[in-house]
Amino acid sequence: MKTDIRNRKDIEKLVNAFYNKIKTDAVIGYLFTDVAHVNWEVHLPKMYDFWENILFCTGNYNGNPMMRHKELHEKSPMTKAHFKHWTALFTSTVDKFFEGSKAEEIKSRAINISEVMMYKTIS
Repeated sequence: MKTDIRNRKDIEKLVNAFYNKIKTDAVIGYLFTDVAHVNWEVHLPKMYDFWENILFCTGNYNGNPMMRHKELHEKSPMTKAHFKHWTALFTSTVDKFFEGSKAEEIKSRAINISEVMMYKTIS
């Protein structure tokens, strides 16, 4: 039985599963592995903080994701399809593990964030 997203442990489960998909994804994986050369030991805890702050207003995230995405776009242009694919992977990962109001909220927030990033990055 699925539960709702309740705490940081659940956020970590979601983020880890999501980025395990990303690392080998044929559509956008290269952006993380070959272009951004993501250091996963650094990136994952930042993403835990980011999503925990989004859902639970912890105030523990400090960063500028817009700037990072613009820098990445300059190295390797991203398209609307890239952002849509990211959103599909994220929402399907949420759906695989969780259900409830926080699960719906994180999907909604992810969609909104992706759309803003897309608009401000590729426009």
